[in-house]
Amino acid sequence: MERWGADLYGQPCTTCGFDWSMDPTTARALVLTLPDRLAQVTAGRAGTERHADLGWDVTEYVCHVGDNLRSWAERLAAGWLAGRRDVTGYDPDALAQARGYSALPLAVALWSLQASVILWVASVDRALAADVTLEHATRGPQRALDVARNNAHDAVHHEHEIARILAG
Repeated sequence: MERWGADLYGQPCTTCGFDWSMDPTTARALVLTLPDRLAQVTAGRAGTERHADLGWDVTEYVCHVGDNLRSWAERLAAGWLAGRRDVTGYDPDALAQARGYSALPLAVALWSLQASVILWVASVDRALAADVTLEHATRGPQRALDVARNNAHDAVHHEHEIARILAG
């Protein structure tokens, strides 16, 4: 099995301070308020800012977070809507290339993130109510609660990286 969550990042996450013991309501709130936080921190920025130690620029990180949330919203919906529980991983760099993250304006990335968050919150709520457990090809069973935490961590972790980029 692939290491993930606190096993991989530490409790709390050694990079962003994310607390893996949080309840789903807190994880949901972190994701729900993310678009406003990112819009505020990126106000007046081009989105092309980079950090030498990180692989993507600000816009590319925003795009990734939105796509990751949308992907997991769909995976959870497959569980509560259609009873399909098997999921696989994906290569985020290949998706970034295919979607052309580097060509998108920051404003578009933030708009897309907002749409993804709306879908994600609705899907997480339904998945939690239906007690969905997905079977991840490399991580094993992922309860809706685990997915909510994992996705909230991804969002907060990349929010931290965006702040690091913008701090110079």
